[in-house]
Amino acid sequence: MFKLLLISLLITLTNAQKPTSSQIDKLILKGKKISTVMCNKEKLPNYNTSIEVTMANIEKSLACNKLSSSKLKAIAYYLQKGTHREIKHIVVPKNAKCPVCGMFVSKYPKWSAKIIIGDKELYFDGVKDMMKYYIFAGDFEYNREKITSILVSDYYTLEAINAKEAFFVKGSNIYGPMGHELIPFKDEKSANSFKNDHAGKNIFKFKDITDQLIMKLD
Repeated sequence: MFKLLLISLLITLTNAQKPTSSQIDKLILKGKKISTVMCNKEKLPNYNTSIEVTMANIEKSLACNKLSSSKLKAIAYYLQKGTHREIKHIVVPKNAKCPVCGMFVSKYPKWSAKIIIGDKELYFDGVKDMMKYYIFAGDFEYNREKITSILVSDYYTLEAINAKEAFFVKGSNIYGPMGHELIPFKDEKSANSFKNDHAGKNIFKFKDITDQLIMKLD
């Protein structure tokens, strides 16, 4: 009983603020992996409770090997929010080349971006090259009115997200395959956290990314 109370206290202390949607997606991925490797899924408990109670119930069920509180938390999020959905990623064909730099995009799945123009799918090895293709009409001629989808990969979870709703960090100490990058996030809180942790300078929305900004990245 004391251990269960301690788990609840730890969660309360370490999670004074609710995790962002990107952080939750990351917990779901972690929880799925841990539950597969360290637990008997058939014995895992009902998940229609709070995260704290779910954690306690996981431990009481003896469905898993001995787990730290952070691993219990990840499994709890997976049981509550991840068992009914899968996080979608940009799936890059093995032979797809970036139309800007010519690199094979499948080598860099963490950085992949995608534009769909009519029935044509184009893949990029980072937001920077994707934005070059989108912005520089004189270099890349196509009908931009036929664009139906622009996707980028959330840095923390690799989830495919709508580029026009994403938040992009510029000037950090994290580099992509083509050097300096605009690093995408699903929500502003995650972008701010990354910016503070990695010496980022600015956060931009898609509509604020200009040709001058892109050229400065090179």
